[in-house]
Amino acid sequence: MATSYSIPSTKLNDGSSIPMIGYGTGTAWFKKTDSDLNRDLVNSVKSAVNLGYYHLDGAEVYRTEEELGQAIAECDLPRDQLFVTTKVNQNMPDIPAALETSLKKLKLDYVDLFLIHQPFFAQTKEQLQSAWAAMEQVKASGKARSIGVSNFLQSHLETVLETAMVIPSVNQIEYHPYLQHGNLVPWQASKGIKTASYGGLTPVTRAAGGPLDSVLSGLATKYAVNPAEILLRWCLDQDVVSITTSGKETRLASYLRVLTFTLTPSEVKDISEIGQQHHYRAFWQDEFAEDDRS
Repeated sequence: MATSYSIPSTKLNDGSSIPMIGYGTGTAWFKKTDSDLNRDLVNSVKSAVNLGYYHLDGAEVYRTEEELGQAIAECDLPRDQLFVTTKVNQNMPDIPAALETSLKKLKLDYVDLFLIHQPFFAQTKEQLQSAWAAMEQVKASGKARSIGVSNFLQSHLETVLETAMVIPSVNQIEYHPYLQHGNLVPWQASKGIKTASYGGLTPVTRAAGGPLDSVLSGLATKYAVNPAEILLRWCLDQDVVSITTSGKETRLASYLRVLTFTLTPSEVKDISEIGQQHHYRAFWQDEFAEDDRS
């Protein structure tokens, strides 16, 4: 199944271009243990690429880098047309070695974006700053074209920026109308840090029954799409990169209908304001208070 849609890209602060919609290999594909190659995931990645998802998102903690690497190897597409992201989590003490291990699994010489998966490993400011210095080293080596972070709050980013020689290009966070992180997204934009969203469909996949249900349904009818596509469009209309996933090729194809319309500014505002009436965090709940607004 091929589509005629072309996913747009946006510029990062280092001049690199990142596709605005990415295919993620976490969540549903997450493996709790190292196991045999999951051919279903390999085939799903290949289907996603065939549809035009050239931004592929992985992480060492997902244990899916080998599948992602195998799919890339089997795709008939030049490497420079793909944007590949991975993240370091378990092997924070030696970030360059962690990247080497990831590259071997991915069968690649470099990744387009390398992220620190979470800030909670650090017990001190110095540990966070030292880890970022190691990230700057891998960028200088050329093995990570761009570097960034994931699940960081403003306080974590401020700590990094105190000593950083390179400003993070991206902070990938759970972001949707029920988790808007206060002023974090505009603050990041003011620093040149691009926001990337994961879990963006949470209001319809994990938190259905909330105050947005009728609004999303009405807008879906107006634009002849599904509520999930309204949520993706809400992110894109705020210049937020969106990572999504599905094991179903038809669903991946339907997500690309977000490229056929835009929400009006008042519709974006309505979704945001109504979303703030209800708080829901789907991921990293053990690291955040239940009623956090971060």
